[in-house]
Amino acid sequence: MTSVASHPVPTAGVREFHFGPEVFSAPPLAHDEIHVWHQSLARGPAEVATLRSLLSPDELQRADRFRFDKDRNQFIVSRGTLRTLLGWYLNLRPEELRFASSAYGRPGLAAETPARTLDFNVSHSGELALLAFAHGRKIGIDVEKVRRDFATSEIAERFFSTAERAALRELPHEQRHEAFFRCWTRKEAFIKALGEGLSHPLDQFDVSLAPGVPAALLATRPDVLEVRRWTLWNIQVPADYAAALVAGSNSSSA
Repeated sequence: MTSVASHPVPTAGVREFHFGPEVFSAPPLAHDEIHVWHQSLARGPAEVATLRSLLSPDELQRADRFRFDKDRNQFIVSRGTLRTLLGWYLNLRPEELRFASSAYGRPGLAAETPARTLDFNVSHSGELALLAFAHGRKIGIDVEKVRRDFATSEIAERFFSTAERAALRELPHEQRHEAFFRCWTRKEAFIKALGEGLSHPLDQFDVSLAPGVPAALLATRPDVLEVRRWTLWNIQVPADYAAALVAGSNSSSA
């Protein structure tokens, strides 16, 4: 059974991030909207240097711990892009932003930050990053590069719900690999939105995974009503990636 959200469903708009004035000409973020930004992590030295200049001392220390230049630069681009966009949404200088983590490690804005009703979530895989922003609602986003060397069947049997495992087995063999990543990103996006990390068992909720079937959170356990408080979207990404976005009801209308 496909779930029907019991709250007003926001619109989710996807934009490509290009460092420059066009970012700041984008429409403001309304309370019934979610903005998702695509960012290629393969950037030139000049842009990496500019984004590095926005990072805090602890972020620079984290960046410098990476052994390989590619990994270091991808971290810098991801964090610098996040700071650039948050600064624009909050009308603050990107380098002034301070972050804090929840008890489960979910990053958020520090308590002293103005307009802390702004929620954000970031995911990256391969050379692609996705960054999502919303006012007054919890969101989660996940992107994964579809790897052919991944033991999808074994992982699905270990972590997916009974209904998801059955749905995966019903698909033709040649469709199962992509369906696994479709399911995995939807599940990851949901637990990121919940903010509980892997402490929330992955087999305690069901998502859709078949090709051509709309992205949906189908069931939640033990609270069967939890499913009605969330909306799930498929995010269009290059063919060798899978991505999903999850958003909860707006806190002002919950």
